[in-house]
Amino acid sequence: MKRALVLLTYNEIEALPKLFDRIPLSAADEVFAVDGGSKDGTVAYLESKGLRVFGQPRRGRGCAFSVALDATGADVLCYYSPDGNEDPDDIPKIFAKLEEGGYDLVVASRMSRGAHNEEDEKLIKARKWVNLAFTFLANVFWNRGPYVTDTINGLRAVRADSLRRCACRVDGFVIEYLMSIRMMKLGLRIGEIATYESPRLGGGSTAHSWPTGVEFLRHLAAEVAAGRGCGAPKEIMVK
Repeated sequence: MKRALVLLTYNEIEALPKLFDRIPLSAADEVFAVDGGSKDGTVAYLESKGLRVFGQPRRGRGCAFSVALDATGADVLCYYSPDGNEDPDDIPKIFAKLEEGGYDLVVASRMSRGAHNEEDEKLIKARKWVNLAFTFLANVFWNRGPYVTDTINGLRAVRADSLRRCACRVDGFVIEYLMSIRMMKLGLRIGEIATYESPRLGGGSTAHSWPTGVEFLRHLAAEVAAGRGCGAPKEIMVK
């Protein structure tokens, strides 16, 4: 089974030099990056490390996922954002869990037993609570397997053929949530490992809370309206 490790980047030059040597490149047969239009030297840095960097025709994480899928013939893709939030030590664990457990998707969960969310030390855990609510709704509406504790985290490995079946034609931050929902609808197997989420290294998140939350709600409503099936993109895609 051929593995591809995909680095998703957008202006990550502050974090990359601190993280790059920790990324287990040897865990994959192929490693490349998809960049959303960095202006800070991120692309030059990655190329200096010998990585191929694919540009995106449009901004957004969903577009990056699609570019990566089209760029490789690998059987399994692991998506990793080198911004400090995600633990690179989890990458080989995710690959192993997917292959040994026969899963279609494995997510590094920030919500499962033994995991850590970056808001856990805060009194008001707004982002965590919203994530838990969206995850609960996905499980209630569509999950026929074991409860999935984190449907939204970006650090994940997925079988390429299963991802193509999901037909997630979206550009924005909703891509991971939509992928998890479609996997549930199709009756595909989802596994998890516990992860430790750390603070970002340099710069704030580009996922602004209110617009992102509205996008999630619109897609959730569209998926509910589509029923158990994934439907045609024109029926369920909401920009």
